[in-house]
Amino acid sequence: MNKRHFLQTTAALAAAAAFGGAQAQTALKFQLDWRFEGPAALFLQPAAKGYFKAAGLDVTIDSGNGSGGTVTRVASGTYDLGFADMAALMEFHANNPDAPNKPVAVMMVYNNTPAAVLALKKSGITKPADLSGKKLGAPVFDAGRKGFPIFQKANAVSNVTWTSMDPPLRETMLVRGDIDAITGFSFTSLLNLEARGVKAEDVVILPYADYGVKLYGNAIIASPKLIKENPAAIKAFLTAFAKGAKEVMASPAGTIETVKARDGIINVALETRRLQLAVDSVVASPDARKEGFGQVNPGRLALMASQVSDAYGTKTRVDPKAVWDGSLLPSAAELNVLPPAKK
Repeated sequence: MNKRHFLQTTAALAAAAAFGGAQAQTALKFQLDWRFEGPAALFLQPAAKGYFKAAGLDVTIDSGNGSGGTVTRVASGTYDLGFADMAALMEFHANNPDAPNKPVAVMMVYNNTPAAVLALKKSGITKPADLSGKKLGAPVFDAGRKGFPIFQKANAVSNVTWTSMDPPLRETMLVRGDIDAITGFSFTSLLNLEARGVKAEDVVILPYADYGVKLYGNAIIASPKLIKENPAAIKAFLTAFAKGAKEVMASPAGTIETVKARDGIINVALETRRLQLAVDSVVASPDARKEGFGQVNPGRLALMASQVSDAYGTKTRVDPKAVWDGSLLPSAAELNVLPPAKK
């Protein structure tokens, strides 16, 4: 009896040691889509609160320089996971059909694209039709610019001309009057315009999601190698992320310090507003409430795949089934993270 008890105890200790060892070894490299700004709190909060660590993960979070770069770095194996625009992921798949390690979206975070057209009220632009014959500006890789043909078609806009520039000049050129309107992420460009002395009430924002363009925005993407070799690590990551994201959405101001801890020179008030705008417009949007946080609607994803194939002029057609894998999502209870709807 004693011998059996000893063997059971030894086996239990060995299992615990093995489990502990496995926990310590699950290092994951994660890349954001952009700098450490307000919305990065969604990922920095679960890291700061130790939720990743408690799930047996050693997660490194790095800033990014655009969704395209994040997709490429996850594809190359430099990163295991990333946060990137769904359209950029689709474009990579369709333009690199023979790539051996095409990343896959495993959780939707921005249920709607943040892409929008922004103009100054004094321009007289108040609706999409007013953009016909106008001069628009954006960097060539901007998600809103690349997806503009979809917006254009949905709203019968014609004869626009484009001016290209580096991201820091986009809002400056609009304020100077060099261009009539810009495309960009609504919560980024609005605050950039305010930083250049424009009042919020003097800005016209035409969000793609409000004008017939139901594109998904940013999703958490994973390397297929990781999905195959360690799906449990991805599920643990997504569960810990959802827990932290719930806290961020409940109290953006209370969690923004996680961003300041990574970039000490941020304007806390500005980034808190950016985070709140992102939550309200694309994370806890009416579409997200309808579909459920983290999820996608297959019909909507298929339509987006077709629209992106056309608008981006991809080498091959986007296969919606190849870009999405929802099998590792946490339970419905764990995904119940959206704050109460604002009245």
